[in-house]
Amino acid sequence: MQRIVIQIGLLFVVTTFTFGLTAKEPQANAANSPLQEQITRVVGQALTNGGASAFLQTLSDEVGGRITGSSRSHAASELILEALKKAGYESAHFEEFAIDSAWQRGPTDGEILSPVQFSLHIGSFGWVPGTNGRVETPVVDMGSPPSNDLPNKSERLSGAAVLVDVHEIGKTPAQVMRAAIAEKLARAGAAAMLIPSDKAGRMLYTSAYGLYPRAPLPILSIGKEDTALLRRLLRRGPVRIALDVKNSFEKPRYAERNVIADLPGENPEEVTLLGAHFDSWDPAQGADDNGSGVAAVLESARILKSLGVKPRTTIRFAFFSGEEEGNLGSRAYVGQHKAELGKLRAFLLMDSGAQAPLGFYTNGRDDVATAASRVLDVLAPLGISAITTESDLESDNGTFMTVGVPSLTLKVAQGNYETRHHAVTDTFDNVDLQLLGQDTAVMAAASWLVANDKDRLGRLGTSDEIQDLFRKTEMEPARQLIFGPFPK
Repeated sequence: MQRIVIQIGLLFVVTTFTFGLTAKEPQANAANSPLQEQITRVVGQALTNGGASAFLQTLSDEVGGRITGSSRSHAASELILEALKKAGYESAHFEEFAIDSAWQRGPTDGEILSPVQFSLHIGSFGWVPGTNGRVETPVVDMGSPPSNDLPNKSERLSGAAVLVDVHEIGKTPAQVMRAAIAEKLARAGAAAMLIPSDKAGRMLYTSAYGLYPRAPLPILSIGKEDTALLRRLLRRGPVRIALDVKNSFEKPRYAERNVIADLPGENPEEVTLLGAHFDSWDPAQGADDNGSGVAAVLESARILKSLGVKPRTTIRFAFFSGEEEGNLGSRAYVGQHKAELGKLRAFLLMDSGAQAPLGFYTNGRDDVATAASRVLDVLAPLGISAITTESDLESDNGTFMTVGVPSLTLKVAQGNYETRHHAVTDTFDNVDLQLLGQDTAVMAAASWLVANDKDRLGRLGTSDEIQDLFRKTEMEPARQLIFGPFPK
């Protein structure tokens, strides 16, 4: 019964979309009918053939969590390349880049020693060192500091495990505070930094933004409920805990790599870039972050190839590694293709999970928002009506923002993505496959529309314009954390 309901729902969406196309005024419809027919075929295939779901299941169940620099990351890139070659992309290839360090998660144990004895549910952030054996340490609670500074009296932090609720300050994301306070805690001699997880059910969180290539001290996620227990005990008096974290660093066994494939256009001097990152975290399968984005982009490549016609301009499909450590793959791509950045019409990204598509962020660019509203108007029957200048540096879009390339990030309904983000529940069975089909339809259709429009979405920004953009959007602290100072 559920399959019948889904099929009827998909048929309704396809029919609604097709009606939305043909309901245009006759003159416009006649002028645009080849493009409209192509878009209808794209949407129909994405919603009905299940290609994105099938690939995501293979990536999740046969490869699983894909930490940058690991054998599973290597296997994921092989799987993507093989799928592109099978779809007829003879141009599909790897583009290698070096990483500074490979990191291996080891066993992590914690327990309260006094005034009571209980085990603690803790897990390591990425690219953080271990404790060099079991350490016994007092707990100090910094609470939710108002800035990235330590308390005036920081001598009590030496040798302590310090609880810190990291958070965003204005539009500066929490990872900026996390990295800044970690450095200061290390200088103060703290034994570890404990960051309360915001997830229920003792679920933990992992990340490495601002911590790669090596964090200055052990940084651990601690269950929300365990945090509450520690704080209740601290209100009564001193608390001591034991920690034993066995993470390790090693020289990378091979170069990391992106996977790239081109659908050549009539005008190869212009390129529309469609991308997603395939690296993920290891507690789960990385199914929604960002396996769903990879599956949508890969299926978009298959569908657009099946049209059998050339787009006006080339469409390039990019699968990046190393996003979780600070956009390593997309930064390598920009470095390797620096001379070609002026060719890019736009970079289109999916990296917010398989949720209901709503529109696109233009990452602070008013000119891009105006153009995208016109170019993507045909997707309104799919619910794509929100074209907004909102911006963030949460993914590979940030890389292209820093070099002035117009970028579009798929905007989706919040859903339950954040509950599973970087957590043990990011598994294939928790992905909404019907919504994945809708996201695939939008990404494929949007890239086809952008590539075939007579005009670009916007021009390459100048250095001054880029700096003004980051000041205007109040994201300069986050940009500096990931990319460093602007070149002079």
